Amino acid sequence: MIAAFLGLRLYSVLGRRAEHEEEMIQGPRPAETPRVAAGEVADRSSAPVRMPVAGVTPAIERGLREIAAADRRFDITAFVEGAKGAYRMVLEAFWKGDKETLGELCDRDVYDGFVAAIAAREAAGETMDNRLIRIEEAVIVSAAFEAPVARITVRFAADIAAVTRNAEGQVVAGSLDDAVDARDLWTFSRNVTSASPDWLLDETDEA
Repeated sequence: MIAAFLGLRLYSVLGRRAEHEEEMIQGPRPAETPRVAAGEVADRSSAPVRMPVAGVTPAIERGLREIAAADRRFDITAFVEGAKGAYRMVLEAFWKGDKETLGELCDRDVYDGFVAAIAAREAAGETMDNRLIRIEEAVIVSAAFEAPVARITVRFAADIAAVTRNAEGQVVAGSLDDAVDARDLWTFSRNVTSASPDWLLDETDEA
């Protein structure tokens, strides 16, 4: 099941509800959207938006509500779980030099940065034998909506076993026995007027 999940594209892991599927990382499932009975009057535009995220600042909550108001398909729980999956897929694609997958998950600027790093690595005759051991934390630290683009920044804390090998396969840096503590800030964006539900990684930074 995990292998199948990791094979999904961002289409499947960000911005969609995870119905009838096992979550890669266990978490609460989003509540079903209430159905409006025949003849019942419902003003969805003025209905309060449920934000089941504890501990967020008023500014973050305001941003999330603005995004949810503009995109009625937006589900915060599904987004966070999807962001974890995207974090894993992007890292593994970068480590493997999988430019096709990176092109599907990242915007042009981030993609170009990854491709440049891959080219430099290949020119040096080096390969990365990294493994994402676990994601310890995925926390939303900012959210904003500037029509028509929604942007959400997530802080990730993860354990990664990082090894760099030279052309002869010898380890020149790192160790698979000792995981390093990685902390990253990744920003995902989406044009809410688009028919596509895809969120793209459009900025990366160290936390």
